[in-house]
Amino acid sequence: MDEIPAAALEELAIFPLPDLVLFPSALLRLHIFEPRYRDMIADVLAGSRLLAVARLRPGYEADYLGRPPVYVTAGLGRCVAAERLPDGRYDIMLRGLARMVIESELPAEKSYRRVRARILLDERSPRAGQLGELHGELLALCDRLADVVSDGEPLRQLSRVVASPSGCADLIASELIRDPDARQSLLERLDPAQRLDEVIEHLSILLAQLGPGNRTVN
Repeated sequence: MDEIPAAALEELAIFPLPDLVLFPSALLRLHIFEPRYRDMIADVLAGSRLLAVARLRPGYEADYLGRPPVYVTAGLGRCVAAERLPDGRYDIMLRGLARMVIESELPAEKSYRRVRARILLDERSPRAGQLGELHGELLALCDRLADVVSDGEPLRQLSRVVASPSGCADLIASELIRDPDARQSLLERLDPAQRLDEVIEHLSILLAQLGPGNRTVN
């Protein structure tokens, strides 16, 4: 994990979004157009370049311009690329660094929201001895999916980018699991064996849904 300054977690900008979840090691492209979030990105780029993506809870629409509730487990990322457009909008790229929990929200002294946060580390799983086996099962499923989709080689390569079993599960979840609730559940899952179980289950369902003759994943 990249070094994350403790001071940055005491005053961390969050980007509340309806259905986006940022996993560790994953890349997330974002287009920034609202004035408050333009202010946020300008400050992020001038500072630590750290930004949290926090998923909005259902019902946020009634208070979207205020401070609607967010899930307290969020993804912490670093802005690894940014382009400021002529009209002041930004295109940015975040790389996921870690899971985090929002401990408290800071007073509304800026146009965007800031929090005090704490990094969440993987728990020691009671099934630690099975992680290698589960990792192998996940890789085998990715290979089977790569064999039945058009241009599946990138998936095969992606599944081997991160060496750790839990990191592999995160990266595959980010790429292949679309349901926002399932993604949030996986973000909150700190037992790596349980996380692998869930990703394996989702991929098994996906593979079964493809069925004979279906050669494309949308």
